[in-house]
Amino acid sequence: MNLQLLPTFQYSPGTGAGHAKDEYTITVYTENHIGLLTRISIIFSRRKINIESLNTSPSEIPGIHRFNIVIHETEEVVKKLVKQIEKQVEVLKAYYNTNEEIIWQELALYKVPTAEIAEKAKVERLLRQYGARVVVIRNDYTVFETTGHREETNQLIEVLAPFGLIEFVRSARVAIIKASAGFHEKLKEFEQHEPGGDIVENDYLDKQEEVFSM
Repeated sequence: MNLQLLPTFQYSPGTGAGHAKDEYTITVYTENHIGLLTRISIIFSRRKINIESLNTSPSEIPGIHRFNIVIHETEEVVKKLVKQIEKQVEVLKAYYNTNEEIIWQELALYKVPTAEIAEKAKVERLLRQYGARVVVIRNDYTVFETTGHREETNQLIEVLAPFGLIEFVRSARVAIIKASAGFHEKLKEFEQHEPGGDIVENDYLDKQEEVFSM
């Protein structure tokens, strides 16, 4: 009886299937144009990549907006996404960073019954422990605000749940790149590599009758 041995395959770290997914923040500097957000979102949806957080706001430069997009993916995929995003006409530059390379925060709001807060000093101590502050106080409810990483805001949900947490909402991530010198320097590089051309006179400007006569 002859036994045939099946070929064995060894895992190679260079193969895409073996790459581990990680959390990345993509930062995009753009001109402020209608419809750009939709086109950027389509880049992700076509690849079946879920956007976990998306924030857009003005940047440090007037007229230029900044996107913060959070996804879980391999670095290889993220690199391709950034290159694809930069092909959009209105996009000036796009970067991607791990959580260790950025400073980031998320804002969260919690609505709890005012009666619970007034009667139970334990809740007040817990809120102080998590750095929460009062935004609104009404007879029926009180709204607290806190900022931090997702793990921190999630912990406060668990803490307030037994005291009748009515509502909770969290903002998208805002992030600053640790090693970035700001986009001003990048704009200077663009100007050096692509200086505005001199005005070119049209040789036919004074010969309209000859050019356009039939």
